[in-house]
Amino acid sequence: MSRRTSSPSRGPSQRQLRAGELIRHALAEMLQRDEVHDAALRGHTVTISEVKAAPDLRNATVYCTALGGQGTQEAVAALNKAAPRIQSVLGNKISTKFTPRLTFKADTSFDEAQKIETLLAEQPETDLGD
Repeated sequence: MSRRTSSPSRGPSQRQLRAGELIRHALAEMLQRDEVHDAALRGHTVTISEVKAAPDLRNATVYCTALGGQGTQEAVAALNKAAPRIQSVLGNKISTKFTPRLTFKADTSFDEAQKIETLLAEQPETDLGD
């Protein structure tokens, strides 16, 4: 079996993880410093929580949420609309063979964690020691 063969059960490679973190840091810095001059992004403050790079590093999915959790869908729509401009600026910030095509998606992991926390808080305490 070849080392390069990846099965669906295996997670992302070290290379994908490293590229995803590089892109995440660059995007966060760009958005923080307002380096992307696009009218669609004005008024949106977002948090980039994760970037998943494709195995060939030509595409990347960026998971983000609006600050405070309100207006996430509008922020994601604005980011997807501004994606070509963001990719252009990103290409000048990172040194990779290809600048990945970015797709922005809403990060729902915080909502899921809150639901689990609420469910756990509702559970009656049981004494397992007896």
